[in-house]
Amino acid sequence: MDVTKGRREFYLEFWGLSFISADGSVEASRQAAGIPGITPTEETDGNLPDIVNSGSLHEFLVNLHERYGSVVSFWFGRHLVVSLGTVDVLKQHINPNKTSDPFETMLKSLLRYQAGSGGASENHMRKKLYENGVTNSLQSNFAVLLKLSEELLAKWLSYPESQHVPLCQHMLGFAMKSVTQMVMGSTFEDDQEVIRFQKNHGTVWSEIGKGFLDGSLDKSTTRKKQYEDALMQLESILKKIIKERKGRNFSQHIFIDSLVQGNLNDQQILEDSMIFSLAGCIITANLCTWAICFLTTSEEVQKKLYEELDEVFGKSPITPEKIEQLRYCRQVLCETVRTAKLTPISARLQDIEGKVDQFIIPRETLVLYALGVVLQDPSTWPSPHKFDPDRFDDESVMKTFSLLGFSGTQECPELRFAYMVTTVLLSVLLRRLHLHSVEGQVIETKYELVTTSREEAWITVSKRY
Repeated sequence: MDVTKGRREFYLEFWGLSFISADGSVEASRQAAGIPGITPTEETDGNLPDIVNSGSLHEFLVNLHERYGSVVSFWFGRHLVVSLGTVDVLKQHINPNKTSDPFETMLKSLLRYQAGSGGASENHMRKKLYENGVTNSLQSNFAVLLKLSEELLAKWLSYPESQHVPLCQHMLGFAMKSVTQMVMGSTFEDDQEVIRFQKNHGTVWSEIGKGFLDGSLDKSTTRKKQYEDALMQLESILKKIIKERKGRNFSQHIFIDSLVQGNLNDQQILEDSMIFSLAGCIITANLCTWAICFLTTSEEVQKKLYEELDEVFGKSPITPEKIEQLRYCRQVLCETVRTAKLTPISARLQDIEGKVDQFIIPRETLVLYALGVVLQDPSTWPSPHKFDPDRFDDESVMKTFSLLGFSGTQECPELRFAYMVTTVLLSVLLRRLHLHSVEGQVIETKYELVTTSREEAWITVSKRY
């Protein structure tokens, strides 16, 4: 089997790049672009070997932008790719009126779903349904979220202070329970159902996550079959629940209900439920993980956050209204997203010829938003490697963050969901516990679609009272 060919085809299919000329020749844009960058390492693979050697697409882009500046070019196979690596150039390219979310579009391409295949009005309607589904499921299931957070607190309170807590494992389990119950309902109050879903979810996501680096599933028939079987089982679960929820009223409003009540067909409901189930779990789990990691190494930030929680809640219960008052907590989460580079890559296909700075971007060029590069740019973020939530006190900083899609009206729905879930969890945990790092632990980062810890991250906890 030609592994390199498989990897190349995977990348092209992943990004929706299906416009190679019939004879396989290089497009005219290859000669005409004039954008700084590197020439193809190989005629057919372009710079894919360089990406693999860098360790990840994010790390490849860091090096490329350091060498060539804010607008750079390279090659996926025979296709020109342009990467934008500063806020200034992104401002020139981002269209706030786009109805498709780039992160969801990438996932749909990987799952071979029809990303944005409808007209503009249909895509806009579908996007609104999706966003309303997130909002309504959070409002309707706040008590569920609180209960799951308190269950985790009870588990951590039972540990001796010397016990090392496997943070990634616990956060993934917590996120999986939160997302499955809010997307699919009370069936997932049963831990065995959650475990079965998590196993299939893990198989599917691990292949999607590797998509940036090691390419096609066709390299291994065993892996491909495991992936397809897991995806089929996830789809089967979702189809069953969609069928159950149609034409009936339930006391608990879940994400699928919002889609069922909209004017979507069964395939569209399935696709949107799958995207949210996959991305919602991973983004939520890793936002929780990185937030707690940074709090354990930033005692002053943890102290200040506890003081805000005490001021807002006192001895009163946690409510949605009071959660909205946690301004510093939101700054902590924004700084977590920035410092961890939670979603380091976003992308758009250039549908008409465009211009950034003095450079012309040809039509049908893949344009990457190198968010991981932008979030560490010292000209935008002074002391970029320092975890400093106070930087978000500045309204202009928040505006920049919003432009990048991490806050405000451009915020991706999965991240909005993750912000709320993580806020509730931190509110529950920090009112009762001090969170501590494990001495000598070095947490290495793995950059895929979502940035994760390469190995398990361990913490310890101690009681406040």
